Amino acid sequence: MKDQHHPFFRPLWRRVLVVAVCFLWAGVELYAGSQTWALISAGIGAYGIWIFFITYQPIDEPPLPPPGER
Repeated sequence: MKDQHHPFFRPLWRRVLVVAVCFLWAGVELYAGSQTWALISAGIGAYGIWIFFITYQPIDEPPLPPPGER
């Protein structure tokens, strides 16, 4: 998940799937009794939400200016 602007992540369904797999794996690890790996997987899923949904801007759209320059 290093490059959020890679063409692979352009379709929304792929971004949703990557994040869902991370949280699903966290559930599997938690069920297996491995809280550390569950926390790591959930953290990666939370990071995926941050970069793929909260701060994601498609490459075709120009970036927003900083708040003081609007």
